[in-house]
Amino acid sequence: MKFNWGTGIVIAFGLFMTFILYFVVEVQSNSKYDNDLVVDEYYKHDARFGEEMKRTQNAQDLGEKPKVVVTQSGVQIIFPSAFVPNKIKGIVSLYRPSNKKLDFEIPISISEPTLLIPNKSLVGGRWDINMEWQYDGKSYLTKETIYIR
Repeated sequence: MKFNWGTGIVIAFGLFMTFILYFVVEVQSNSKYDNDLVVDEYYKHDARFGEEMKRTQNAQDLGEKPKVVVTQSGVQIIFPSAFVPNKIKGIVSLYRPSNKKLDFEIPISISEPTLLIPNKSLVGGRWDINMEWQYDGKSYLTKETIYIR
């Protein structure tokens, strides 16, 4: 058998395909490479996007918006002073973009206009906070990004 440029191209192409397939199999089978979606059931979540936009607009229309403040003791969420604290109901979801296992939710059940998330629940880095809450039958959605040191 003669080794000419056509044979070289076929061999190079075969080696390249083997190289790519090796890395595809490695990434799919190794658990240290997390390739999950940000949200489980992405398409169901996307179908409710219009409803989410309405709740976000309700929060934007507020004269005084909820504030997220990082303090020494943790993350403090300060709700508008015009609202009666015990009538505010909902959930605060904290998402860690780099590690899904650190995500958690806290129900909003307060007697003061502030909610404290203690530092022991948070590791350093970026956190995305979604506050879904209701007051007097109106729904609100507020999203914030914070960095913990």
